[in-house]
Order: sequence, then C-alpha cells, then structure tokens
Amino acid sequence: MWGMEHTIVLIAGDGIGPEVTEGVQRVLTAVEAPLAWDVHPAGLTALERGLDVLPEKTVDAILQHGVALKGPCTTPVGDGFSSVNVQLRKRLDLYAAVRPVRTLAGVSTRYENVDLVIVRENTEGLYSGVENEVTPGVVMSMKVATEKGCRRIAHWAFRYATQRRRKKITVFHKANIMKITDGLFIRMAAEEHQREYPNIDYQEAIIDAGCMRLVQDPSQFDVLLLENLYGDVISDLCAGLVGGLGVVPGANIGETHAVFEAVHGSAPDNAGKGIANPLALLMSAVMMLNYLADTRSDKACGACAGKIRLAYDKALADGCKTGDLGGEMNTIEFADAVIDRLNG
Repeated sequence: MWGMEHTIVLIAGDGIGPEVTEGVQRVLTAVEAPLAWDVHPAGLTALERGLDVLPEKTVDAILQHGVALKGPCTTPVGDGFSSVNVQLRKRLDLYAAVRPVRTLAGVSTRYENVDLVIVRENTEGLYSGVENEVTPGVVMSMKVATEKGCRRIAHWAFRYATQRRRKKITVFHKANIMKITDGLFIRMAAEEHQREYPNIDYQEAIIDAGCMRLVQDPSQFDVLLLENLYGDVISDLCAGLVGGLGVVPGANIGETHAVFEAVHGSAPDNAGKGIANPLALLMSAVMMLNYLADTRSDKACGACAGKIRLAYDKALADGCKTGDLGGEMNTIEFADAVIDRLNG
C-alpha cells in the first residue's frame, strides 16, 4: 500500500469515452495507483442529464482537487454549444497544452524514431473567440497576444525541457507576416532563453517551412513551441507521424490545476461496441501520474507511471492491438494485455 492517495476528478465524456475510461481505470487499479475518483459529467452526457454542458459542480471539483482525467467530449461544428475543452482552459487558466509524440513498437508508420513534444499556448491567439460582424457579409476574428501569455508559455516550455532533459526548442511562427502578434511571441521566447535557459538550444522557424521540414525528417526537431491555433494544427499533424490520435496523450496544465485527456474524438458511431482503443487515455493517465509525482513529490505515482508505460510498450510490441491499429482486440482485452505485462 502507498502512503498517499490523490483524489482525481473523472470525466468519462461522450461516445466511446465511458468505455475507454473503464479500460484505463482497470489498469490503474491493477497497478495499485494511489488514486480515488470523484466522478462528474461534461459534454453531451451532462446535457442529457439536464445540466449545463460544463456544470459548475464539475469545475468546482477540479478547483478543489487540482487534477482531472477526461475522456473525449463531443463538440458540434459551426453551431451549438461551445467546446468543453475550450471552456475548461479558460475557466481554469490551463495555459499549457502538452502533447508528447513518439514512435511505438508494433505501430507501423512511414517514420521511425519520432520523439517530439508539442507545447501549445492554450488561452490566447485566434482561439480567444473575439469575433464580430463588421457589416453584413463581412466578419472578423481578432488574434490576441499578451506579453504575459507569451512569456509564461515560453518559460513553461523551457522549464519543461530542462526537467525532461530535452535538448532543443523550436518556435514555429509567422512573424514575417504577423509582425506584432507572432513577433511578440518569438521575442518573449528568445528573452526567456537568453535570460534563464541558455542550456537549451533555441531555434525559430516560419511555420510553413517548418511543416515541410517536419514531414521530411521529424528527427531534426525536439520540443516545438507554438501559439494556440498553430499548436492545435501541428499537434494533430505530429500525431499522424506515429499512427494517429489514438496513440498520443494530451495534457492541459496551469499554475495550480491540470486536466489530462484523450485528444481523439468521441466517435459516437463506435459507442457501445466495446472496440474503442483505450491507449490514448491510458497514456494521458501516465502523464497525470508523472505530474502528481512532480508536483506532489509522490514517488509512488512515478513508479506506477513507469510500470504502465513499459507494459503498454511491451503489449504493442507483442502485437496486442485494437482494430484501429490493425489488431483484433476489444477495449477490455487490450487493457488486460497491459495488466498482464505490468510486472515484466
């Protein structure tokens, strides 16, 4: 038994969310992770219960406990309710979106030895949602950048790179055209590098040329630092280098709160079939355990994270895969395959 227990807000989400969440909980229980769950709804699941899409009780629970694990929540395109993810980021000031992307044994792609981390500013840019109709037929969206927002995400990225022993940060930008907003972003990044983190190599790349280089040879990059919209696009592009959104984790981190999530969609057509891949949410849970180890000085969480990562790596290398990766296992079978390998 571990000496400390952490209460985690659990948001199962919509569609396949409850199924992949069940699989992840199964693994966490087997590894004896020192976690307790405070379950709350969001998304369509909350609406179906007559609640707001992001209920106040759900937000309050995250404010109280500090950490949440979230399955995928449905977001309508074009109209309807606003994104649960965007609301959480704004309400909790989760300014750093982190997406590690690495090649996995047993997952065949055209690239080898990919090992990237995408750090995305999560609260500003075009995603600030400042839009209006100037005149009938003419609409405008404003890109927002602040010195505080740009500096703090740069500082976070350099600190993360130092802690994780990464060697280089590359900022993707379009400051040749958006000289004020993107210019501020790269200026703050360069200042943070020069002032506090000269130990990390620093580069800048215009984003269109950077994308070309990225698909030519991903190994030339290490940590990518981007403003909000660029980071959203590039993080999914990088997921495609290693097999898609089903094999990458995601985290949204602020000064005092963090939400770890599956970054893929809710796939309502597959809901209830038991075929969904729980790997992305499981990988996010590993990130969560490492976060608890770092922020709450809990070595037990770090030990559990290491065991789970080794176990799912071994399971994939042994050919244990769900249908989306070309295998035949269902959700629980894959979770059990990971459990079978927890002790080597």
